Amino acid sequence: MALVAGIDSSTQSCKVVIRDADTGALVRQGRAAHPDGSEIHPEHWWTALQEAIARAGGLDGVAAVSVGGQQHGMVCLDSGGEVVRPALLWNDTRSAGAAADLIKTAGGGDTAAGARYWAETTGTVPVASLTLTKLHWLAENEPENAASVAAICLPHDWLSWRLMGHGPGSGGEGLKALATDRSDASGTGYYSTADGRYLPEVLAASLGHTPVLPRVLGPLEAAGRTPQGALVAAGAGDNAAAALGAGARLGDAVMSLGTSGTVFAVSETPAADPSGLVAASPMPQGTTCRWSAP
Repeated sequence: MALVAGIDSSTQSCKVVIRDADTGALVRQGRAAHPDGSEIHPEHWWTALQEAIARAGGLDGVAAVSVGGQQHGMVCLDSGGEVVRPALLWNDTRSAGAAADLIKTAGGGDTAAGARYWAETTGTVPVASLTLTKLHWLAENEPENAASVAAICLPHDWLSWRLMGHGPGSGGEGLKALATDRSDASGTGYYSTADGRYLPEVLAASLGHTPVLPRVLGPLEAAGRTPQGALVAAGAGDNAAAALGAGARLGDAVMSLGTSGTVFAVSETPAADPSGLVAASPMPQGTTCRWSAP
C-alpha cells in the first residue's frame, strides 16, 4: 500500500492526514494547535507540525507529502536561513496604509488609475493581507530588519523547506532550495498571474532590494525530498487546495467560510478586476478567480 500525507497549516492549527494513494482511504491522522495572534514566529508552525505528525503515527512508509497553508503571510529569512522577525499573517492589518500608498503611487495620485495598474500587472489590487504590502510596511517601520532580508517565502513554502531538511543555519544554496506554487505566488503582490513570472522591480521598489524568492513550480514538479526520501510536492495556498480538493471545473463556484470567507470559480482567462473584489490565482486546470471577505 502506497501512502501519501497531506498537511494543512492554517491560522489556527496544523492537521496531518495520511491516506492510501490508490484508494484515498484514511489510514491515520493528527492535529496540533497554533498560538493565537496575527504575528507568529514560524517555529511555532514547525513545532505544531512535528506534534501533528507524531499524533498521526509518524511519516514512516509515506512516499510523498504536500503542504497546503494559509496564504499571504510574510516570512523573512536572513543570509543564514534564520527568521528575521515573527511572520506577519494575512490577517494582520497594520499594512493597510502601505496598501493604500502602493495604489496611490502607482496611479500618480489617482487611486482608480493605481488600482487598474495593479489589477492588470499582478491580477490583484493591494490590500493589507498581501505579502508586498507587509514588506512595504517593514521597510518603512523596521528598516534594519528590511535590510537583513535575504529571502522571502510564504508559510507553506517555509514548512516544505523545513521538511526537506533546511532551516536555521541554511544559507546560500539552502535558500535557493525554497520553492512555492503558482497559487501562493499569485498572492504576493509581486507576481504576474497573466505572465507567470515574478516582478522583481515591483518588490525592490517596496523593500529596497530584491532577495531570493522561491522557485515557482508547475503542477507536476516536486520541490524536493525529505531526508528520509519522501517526495515533497509543490503544495498550494489553502483556498487553491480547496478548489482542487472540491474538483472545481469551469462553471462551478465554491464557497469557503472559516477565519475568512471566500468564493472561488474557475476561468479560462486571467482575472484583472480593478475593484479589488476578485483576485486571480493560477491553477493547473485554469485560473481560479477568488472573491474574498475578511
